[in-house]
Amino acid sequence: QVQLVESGGGLVQAGGSLRLSCAASGRTFSSYAMGWFRQAPGKERAFVAAISRSGGNTSATDSVRGRFTISRDNAKNTVYLQMNSLKPEDTAVYYCAASGRAWRIATLTVWAEYDYWGQGTQVTVSS
Repeated sequence: QVQLVESGGGLVQAGGSLRLSCAASGRTFSSYAMGWFRQAPGKERAFVAAISRSGGNTSATDSVRGRFTISRDNAKNTVYLQMNSLKPEDTAVYYCAASGRAWRIATLTVWAEYDYWGQGTQVTVSS
């Protein structure tokens, strides 16, 4: 069992930055690939970025590539999402998730591949 707790969300002006953190419980954090998803009002949950167990491979959706960076610190049981050059369309609830069964980075874009989810943190970008 893994418990995930996100933090770092808030209100920021367009062009600003935020860093989201997701702290995981348990001693097997490095056994899980991690991902970030987001859900805007009235929309489905959408993939943002993912990172492999070692942190050596990452993936990001086209709309955030070059602006958002996913990273992890296995010693701290934490995954991060650094978000720069934020836009109003980035406004959403952001969720982190852990996958114990997906091994290919390409499969981590699919929410059904994840076993555990955090409660979400709100990010609001004003224009």
